[in-house]
Amino acid sequence: MADPAFDAYAQDYEAALQQGLRFTGEDRWYYARGRCARTKAALGGEASQVRRIFDFGCGTGTATRCLQDAFSGSRVIGSDPSEQSLQVARADHAGLDCAFVSDSELMNEAPCDLAYCNGVFHHIPVLERPKAVETVWRALRPGGHFALWENNPWNPAVWFVMSRVEFDRDAILLWPTHTRRLLRDAGFQILATRYWFVFPGPLAALRPAEPALSRVPLGGQYVVLAKKPD
Repeated sequence: MADPAFDAYAQDYEAALQQGLRFTGEDRWYYARGRCARTKAALGGEASQVRRIFDFGCGTGTATRCLQDAFSGSRVIGSDPSEQSLQVARADHAGLDCAFVSDSELMNEAPCDLAYCNGVFHHIPVLERPKAVETVWRALRPGGHFALWENNPWNPAVWFVMSRVEFDRDAILLWPTHTRRLLRDAGFQILATRYWFVFPGPLAALRPAEPALSRVPLGGQYVVLAKKPD
């Protein structure tokens, strides 16, 4: 189903996002590369088995190149309810090993090894979130992993940044306990919850300490890593 709300942002999504990110001293690529690299690190040795990646709520495809850089040789299948966003993604990534499909077309794709999702669920109405998780479940092979990234509501800077991004102002954030329960109720096994992006650009010299702080709810985003049982 088309999403008129995000259709309106398809052409200038990145500019609208940067209105908030500028307060962090970084751009979208810093965060996109960081999420993908940390997702790979969280998988450990199993990262080498990732050949097909499902980007749920892919938007205009920001994560595509970063996922393929992190998981060499992988194919990315992005899905989004905004048809205008999919059109931008297709144009921007022509020639790469990827596909951008509607929800109805997703069933024609082979099962994936990894599902990745960033900042999508806080835009999904609360009662519709279980159905969204079911979509991810069906897209994964048995034994596949789901890395669900969300903005951290424990961090006051997150609320400030989101208030400066037009399409985020009415979002309903997910607390980590809610996210884990949502995934467990769908049948996923929870493997880990980690918090990242603690230090903004002006404090970049402190970033080597972030791995030691990743279990503490300080970072601007968190990731719940889950697994679909074999």
